[in-house]
Amino acid sequence: MKQTPKQWHEKFDKVMFSSKYKTKKINKCIYMKNTDKFYVIACLYLDDILILDNNDHMIKSIKKMLTNKFDMKDLGIVDVTRIQISKTYKGLVLSQSHYVEKIHEKRFKGDNSFVKTLIDISIHMSNNRGNGINQLGYY
Repeated sequence: MKQTPKQWHEKFDKVMFSSKYKTKKINKCIYMKNTDKFYVIACLYLDDILILDNNDHMIKSIKKMLTNKFDMKDLGIVDVTRIQISKTYKGLVLSQSHYVEKIHEKRFKGDNSFVKTLIDISIHMSNNRGNGINQLGYY
């Protein structure tokens, strides 16, 4: 049973790579296909797939391709309670701040007092420039 997720991911890789999708070293669960006129991004999370693109035809195309290879159900437009997806002039932004606030409200019932943190808040976070980790090794 421990090999099942790894085998599923390998099979999904083969299907996506045979359809000219690529991944980045940093995250092997995000598949991209770019041309001059369109882009498609498919994000794989366990057995769920989030498809993003700038062309409705491409969404239909990837859904058809995946339906031919896998038994799947289209759940329609994204309705995620824990992740908020916003479109900005720089692109898409994924945020969980509303979810964190909801948990905080539930747990502390409106107690907004400050707490000490072990993180130096003056440090500016930047994009990871290190080597990617093979995520298949964690299955």
